[in-house]
Amino acid sequence: MALKGDDPPIVVIGELKLTFNLELVLQGVDRAAACDEVWLAARLSSRAKGRENDARFRNLCRRLGFGLLGVRTDGEVDVLVSPTAPMPRKNPGRRSRLVEEHCSRRGDPVEGGGSRKPIMTAYRQHALACASALAQGPRRPRDLRADIPDAPKILRGNVYGWFVPVERGVYTLAESGRAALLRWPQSAPPTVQHAPSRAYEERPQSKGSPVRSVIDSMPMSEIADAATR
Repeated sequence: MALKGDDPPIVVIGELKLTFNLELVLQGVDRAAACDEVWLAARLSSRAKGRENDARFRNLCRRLGFGLLGVRTDGEVDVLVSPTAPMPRKNPGRRSRLVEEHCSRRGDPVEGGGSRKPIMTAYRQHALACASALAQGPRRPRDLRADIPDAPKILRGNVYGWFVPVERGVYTLAESGRAALLRWPQSAPPTVQHAPSRAYEERPQSKGSPVRSVIDSMPMSEIADAATR
């Protein structure tokens, strides 16, 4: 505690430990109600792998308004975080990506309590929808775009290795994709049209001749009279 003349007293409390850990922060929280400033001090890690080098630990101290001091082996003290340091800035881009991911998911497919299972992201859901459509036969990316707008990007990227190009612009389902459908069954696959092979694609029909167009526009009585002449 420091006193100077008639100025109001300034109460500063320092918590000391051998290493930076959560217990040191909790002790600072207990002291914060009875002082104006809290400083946490501990010995710096010799291999620079301690909590003092963790950005999350420093940001936690900044949010709590705690100062952070690192003590070297030779007795030198480094100010790692000041109690007056500004709050960590928010990341609008990261926030917007979280909102977009949440809005893109269907339902709540992530089960809690498991850390070794793949997370069911919106991208994986869309990839499974593509796999469900390709289970009916080869497709073009544009055939799936009506139900899955990201289908062209998903098929070409092939992040999970579920899709196999059978020819240019036509994809089919690999064995790994069929295994994925067994693991994550899809209840309602999108209905899309088949993608025939380019060798059997129908050519566009040519427009009718002018004579045929005139005949089609004539009344039946005139056509009968012309036939009897």
